[in-house]
Amino acid sequence: MFDELDPLLHSQLRLAVMSLLISAEAAEFTFLKEKTNATAGNLSVQLDKLQEAGYITVEKSFKGKKPLTTCRITTKGIQAFEKYVNTLKQYINK
Repeated sequence: MFDELDPLLHSQLRLAVMSLLISAEAAEFTFLKEKTNATAGNLSVQLDKLQEAGYITVEKSFKGKKPLTTCRITTKGIQAFEKYVNTLKQYINK
């Protein structure tokens, strides 16, 4: 019997965001948007879902006069990502 894949991380865009954040201390919204080829609206919605789950933190500030959104993965997010990867390995190595 395999563990169930986390449906929150099973979304392509949310998984891409988590994959980028797992290897970076922090990432700006524009970086995530560029790397995932997501629209600003869709990325914003997906970041909200990850934040609501406690997987990431989202900090809004300003860089000069421009708004700056910075995302960081949380300990809970790291644990969820690692569990997701390990569950995938179960399916692959059946």
